[in-house]
Amino acid sequence: MAEQVYLRMKKNMEIIGYQELKLKDIAYLSTNASEKEKLENLPIYRITKKDKNIVIIDSFLIIEHLNHDFTNLEFQLIGPPQTIIRIQEKKKSPSVMIAIGVWILLFVGTAMTIMNFHYDVSMQEVHQKIHYLLTGQEKEFPLWLQIPYSFGLGIGMLLFFNHWFNKRFNEEPSPLEVEIYNYQQDLDNYVIHYENKLNDAPPPK
Repeated sequence: MAEQVYLRMKKNMEIIGYQELKLKDIAYLSTNASEKEKLENLPIYRITKKDKNIVIIDSFLIIEHLNHDFTNLEFQLIGPPQTIIRIQEKKKSPSVMIAIGVWILLFVGTAMTIMNFHYDVSMQEVHQKIHYLLTGQEKEFPLWLQIPYSFGLGIGMLLFFNHWFNKRFNEEPSPLEVEIYNYQQDLDNYVIHYENKLNDAPPPK
């Protein structure tokens, strides 16, 4: 009876530079077979310049290659059917000037959005009416309402995004993180559908 080898492809991975990929680089293996180490170090694909920045490695080709070389083993695939490899020529250090520029742009854009929203809904008049209803007096700038409201707006945004710099308030993902995850899923599906370059490629030697 052939020994079982369970293979789970890694869904996404990033590498730096052009290199040879082994099976352990793109998949997790679980088996009691004596050939486990040989399997893990089996060359699968060599990244070259012609691959540009994305490579899709399909599990069907991997299984076909393994069945050809290891006839005494039975391979069971679990998990995602392919691995998306994103290639970076070199690790880029973040630019402080770019980060500051993006921060200023986002800060100004957010401030303008909030101010335009408050102008459209006449927030100052709302505060004036609330002040009149509670005190019976008319006041142009009811600061006792406006100042706590301003602090509450900032605190509410922090709680909404669930972040203070690198610190998280709890383990629940923020709506922004959920949207980024959904976008990444859609991007991965597009890449898998249109960028799979290995479908017609011969098994690696």
